[in-house]
This record gives sequence, C-alpha cells and structure tokens, in this order.
Amino acid sequence: MNNSKFMDLLERILMPIAEKLNNNRYLTALRDGFLVALPLIIFGSIFVVIANFPFLDQMLSEEAYTAYQEALNPASAATLSIMGLFVIIGIGYKLVEHAGGEGIYGGVVALAGFLILTPQVVEDTAGGIPTSSIGAEGLFLGILSAFLAAEIYRYFVERDWTIKMPAGVPGAVTRSFSALIPIAMTLFIFLVIRIIFSFTPFDTVQNFIYTVLQEPLTALGGGLPATIVAVLLIQLFWFFGLHGQILVNSVLDPIWYTLNNQNLEAFQAGEELPNIVTKQFIDTFIVGIGGSGMTLAVIIGIFLIGRSRQMKQVGRVAAPAGIFNVNEPIIFGLPIIMNPLVLIPWLLAPVVVAVFVYVSMAAGMVPKPAGVIVPWTTPPLLSGFLATGNAWQGAVVQLFSMCIVFLIWWPFLKIMDKQYYETEKQEDAAAAKE
Repeated sequence: MNNSKFMDLLERILMPIAEKLNNNRYLTALRDGFLVALPLIIFGSIFVVIANFPFLDQMLSEEAYTAYQEALNPASAATLSIMGLFVIIGIGYKLVEHAGGEGIYGGVVALAGFLILTPQVVEDTAGGIPTSSIGAEGLFLGILSAFLAAEIYRYFVERDWTIKMPAGVPGAVTRSFSALIPIAMTLFIFLVIRIIFSFTPFDTVQNFIYTVLQEPLTALGGGLPATIVAVLLIQLFWFFGLHGQILVNSVLDPIWYTLNNQNLEAFQAGEELPNIVTKQFIDTFIVGIGGSGMTLAVIIGIFLIGRSRQMKQVGRVAAPAGIFNVNEPIIFGLPIIMNPLVLIPWLLAPVVVAVFVYVSMAAGMVPKPAGVIVPWTTPPLLSGFLATGNAWQGAVVQLFSMCIVFLIWWPFLKIMDKQYYETEKQEDAAAAKE
C-alpha cells in the first residue's frame, strides 16, 4: 500500500470520529467544565509545591514545619481537594448555555443535584460531606449528575413549565421565578433517585457509580496499554490537522484527573503514591516536552543538523514558543501535518517515551507524579521537577526522553533537510543564471 492510499484510509477512519467527538455537546461541556476549574486547580497545586518544598523539613524544627504546612494547606483544600464542585458547575453551566438557556441556573441545579445524591455522613456523624466525596471519588458521579441535571432542567424549560411574571418586574426577578419550577422538578427527581438507591445493596448512588463504573474505568485508564492508545490517537488527530489533545482529553480527563487526585491525597498524607498514569503523567512527561509529539527535541535536532535555509528558519521561529510547550510553529512550519515523511517518528517517539517513563516509574527509579497540576506552559525539566513533588529525577527523565525523541527523529530530519537543501541549491543556481 503506497503512502497516498494509506493516508486516504487513515483519513476516512479518523475524520468521522474526530468530527463526532468535536461536535458532541456532552464532551464539549465536559472539556469546558474542566477549563472552568483549571485556574483554581493550578492555584492549589502551586501551594502544594510551596508547602512541600525540598529540604524545608530539615531546615525547620518539626513544630515550625508543621505550622508552616497547616498555614498553607487551606489553599489546596479549598481548590484541589474539592475540584469536583467546580467541574460540576462548569458542565451544568455550559450545557444549558449551549442550549440557549440561562447558564448560571444550569450550574447551580447541577451542583444541587449532585449534593442530593452525595452521602452526607462523616464518620457516623450526619450533616457533613467528606471531601473525598467531592474530590476524586465523587468526580464521576459529579459529571453524570451534571449531565442529567442540565438535561432535565432544559427539558422543563423548553416545555415552558415556568412562572410568568407581569411586565415591569425586574429582569433578575423574572429569570429567578422562571427557573423555579424547572429547578424544583429536577431536584425532586434527584431526591427520588437517592431514595430508590437507599433500598439497594449499594445504599447510595455514589457507591454504585464508584463500584460499577469508576473503579473499572480508572483501572483501565491507568494502565500502559490504554495510555499508548490515547497517545497514538492524539498524534494521529494532530497529523490530520485536528487538535488531538482536546479530542482525546475530552474523553479521558475524568479518569486522569481521578487518578491524579488519588496521588495528591497520598502525597499530602505522606503515603505511597498509587498511580503512575495520571493527568500530569500525560501533560508533563508526554505532551509537556515541547507540546504534542514532544517537538522541543525536534527543534534542537534542527539546530544541530539543519543546513537548509528553510529548516534553520523554522527552528528559529519555533524555538521560543517550543520552550513553553507551544508547538504550532513547528507543526505547521516543518510541516508535520499531512507529511507522510514524518508520520513514523511523529507516532513512534511519544509512544516509546511513554513506555520509557512508565517503566522508570514502575521500577522506582523516578518518583510517580505527585498529583500537583503544573501549568502546561512550564518549560521542560522544571515541569518534571515540580510534577514529581520537587524530585530531581523528574527533570532527568524528561532530559532522557528528549534524547530518545531526538534519536528517533534524527534520520528523518536528515532526509528532510537534504531534500530542502538540494532544492534550495537548484533554485539558487537557476537564479544565478538569470
């Protein structure tokens, strides 16, 4: 099968899938819900890093170090530990807004519906909600609750089950009363669901979701095979000009964030970290080394071997952005999109690195991701250091990863550079004759 037929086959398979994922309102709302929570998550993560800065426990007395951590812990407790609440509000808001309704009411009804289904008992004491229920353990229930609440609310609004206020009443009051019946009906349905589940062996909806859905999915998503598939899909979508991270992350972010939060809780408690694959495993050690495809190493390769003017110019333009993991200049300038010559290294390099980093962490040579959300624009080496809870091994494994990518790309860059160089020589010779 020649390159043209192979490309046509891939395009026929991938394009319909990508279009459906990109246009699915639930996945779009899910992605936007996480984006709503992202600033709060990053804020909390920064203070986790500060609270656990290396060598502070040796520099300070035990009492002073404990007081220092207790002073900073509320920053993460009020953001990272309850991130599910922010995601729920964002999903409900975006789903209702997408349908042309008042987004804020979609957000609050989604949150209220989730809280109705959430166990409200802390150590046999009624009236409290454990933070685990609104963090990692409750994330799947929160997402499903937000989808369901927003759709039920929208159903009643579209059928005009609303209270009409007379003319002259302020707009805010009118909108509030218009939302009263749809919200009341939605929350009543959630209350009925809670009562029904109280008669089942699971007792609560959260126990049911966690046992039947969340545990199996997180176990599957936390494995190396699923990670390899995810990385390959990201690369394939990008190859055809589609934003692979947005498409794949829309589906897998709930799993990766759940695994991430489990590691964060263990890290803060000083316990062994349970997961290798997390949100930060993907974002820091795969995508976070120059962007999708780990193209910072490709830029370095261009500087080392490039002879053609085109390659050198692409390297100069792409380097400043690549340091901060923005790689559109190299993707479109080399080019990578729809270029059969680079398809092999483009797909192969991130997969090899994913296996390398996974094995390094599984063998204990590199600490697992600590659950800290590092901003995606953080330069490589620094991001690896922060993501592993301030461990130097995190930076070293990123450096080795760049070397792996460089070696895989080397022969293909040589071929491209030679083609460009020969073409430029011919053009220069033709121009000299004129």
